[in-house]
Amino acid sequence: MSEISLTDWLLTGMLNYGALTFGLALLTGAIGVPLPSTLLVLAAGAFARQSAMDGPTAAMLGFLGAVVGDSLSYGIGRVARTWVQRHFILSSAWRQAQVAFERRGGLAIYLTRFLITPLAFPTNLIAGSSGYTYWRFFLYAATGELTWIILYGGLGYLFGAQWEMLSQLLSDFSGLLVGLIVLGAGFYVWLRRRKTIKVPVGTKHKTATK
Repeated sequence: MSEISLTDWLLTGMLNYGALTFGLALLTGAIGVPLPSTLLVLAAGAFARQSAMDGPTAAMLGFLGAVVGDSLSYGIGRVARTWVQRHFILSSAWRQAQVAFERRGGLAIYLTRFLITPLAFPTNLIAGSSGYTYWRFFLYAATGELTWIILYGGLGYLFGAQWEMLSQLLSDFSGLLVGLIVLGAGFYVWLRRRKTIKVPVGTKHKTATK
């Protein structure tokens, strides 16, 4: 099934079966299945404006589905923790990543719920496998999902029939952010490696004269 036909199938399901389909779709997307979840949130808002879907029920079931999906994908990371530690625990880069996530993971979890959504599932896996406390994860994830539902559902309601055009713009913006993050991360790693292998000028000479 192509992405376009899958999207049409989900939208039709939302119109025919209501908020339950919406909630199940967000749950499925949160456990790593590539679904157009943000598009569905925008559509739910537009459908609510057109009285084709009950808005409060959709918001409640969508939020519940997203949070349950986040918890399940966190659990996948937790189950894989032993394997990750066995293969990466001796890596200094992994230990540094664990420390960094412990300090700033909350912000990453929150922002990937609604602003950088393509990174949400990997973030859940990292949180679980790195030993990040579940209740802290749950708090940030639930807050981010609530922001996502209210913000994008509200935009869908506000823009009504133009929600598909808005979805494309937001998708392009999110893709740009992910690209910038990947580029920034690559540049940071390059700088760290360059700093590590760089030998200060004069070090060899000083060692030889001792």
